[in-house]
Amino acid sequence: MELIDLRSDTVTQPTEQMRAVMAAAEVGDDVYGEDATVNRLQQVAADLTGKDAGLFVQSGTMSNLIALLSHCRRGDEYIVGQQAHTYKYEGGGAAVLGSIQPQPLDFCADGTLDLDQIQATIKPDDSHFARTRLLCLENTQGGKVLPLDYQARAAQFARDNKLNLHLDGARVCNAAVAQRVPLEQICRHYATVSICLSKGLGAPVGSVLVGTRQFIDEAHRWRKMCGGGMRQAGILAAAGLLALEQQFERLTEDHARAYRLAEGLQQIKELSIDLSQVQSNMVFIDCPLEQQQPLTDFLQQQGILIGGYGQLRLVTHLDIDDAAIPRVVEAFRGFFTRR
Repeated sequence: MELIDLRSDTVTQPTEQMRAVMAAAEVGDDVYGEDATVNRLQQVAADLTGKDAGLFVQSGTMSNLIALLSHCRRGDEYIVGQQAHTYKYEGGGAAVLGSIQPQPLDFCADGTLDLDQIQATIKPDDSHFARTRLLCLENTQGGKVLPLDYQARAAQFARDNKLNLHLDGARVCNAAVAQRVPLEQICRHYATVSICLSKGLGAPVGSVLVGTRQFIDEAHRWRKMCGGGMRQAGILAAAGLLALEQQFERLTEDHARAYRLAEGLQQIKELSIDLSQVQSNMVFIDCPLEQQQPLTDFLQQQGILIGGYGQLRLVTHLDIDDAAIPRVVEAFRGFFTRR
């Protein structure tokens, strides 16, 4: 039985073409800046986002961390979503390693942060308070795509309040494809953007942080300090290049399959799905808590893996084909009709 792994889009396997370009990659010592493939990946990512420069790092967690360390100093503060990856799911790195204070706020239903609430949260210029330096947004957020007009307003808000603006764009390529706009049209609003290569884009490893040349020079120092200096990293960068250049537009296929999956599962009365929230490659399902583990175990016996925290989460990706969708729907239905 072929495994259907819907836990995350991080579980993708490199394609044969990707393995070939990795094996043939031109490499050098990237700590000396001599790996031609890494240098090309960084420039391609910068060009796609309309930024001056990029920095290849091992993970999205490292990318976000060195962005925060470069934007902020000890005792500074960043405003972030309560459920945001940079706050909740990255081990508290900014606080532990940078002495940077997070100020989390609840996300709105559409994945945005309320600008009035942010305004009320910004600390006065007073020695009693941390200095509010940075606003962090996330796109996509829980599979939801941030509205373009909101991002423009958030950028103006940040300028008006002398805040830097960072985007955890782990799945920003999904957002660009969903909104049918160039990646630069989203990224232009942010001082810095972290782009993950190892999620929907399908590379095995890595993220790219983009920004101004001066900022990336500072981030490069933090990457070294955090143990992120790699040597012949072009073998990995080659996969990222192929992902950006050839596996970007195909994200539309993942989105279409996620929506078809949600439509099918919505027909099962024991499940609750808000179709309006299925905007990219994620389906979130409300299901009675006492049934979630038995359901997960049942699906695993059928060769289907799912995840989630509180809500069940199903994520489509390049290793999920059209045939998988009805199989998953029927397996869910089989759980609820098995007695």
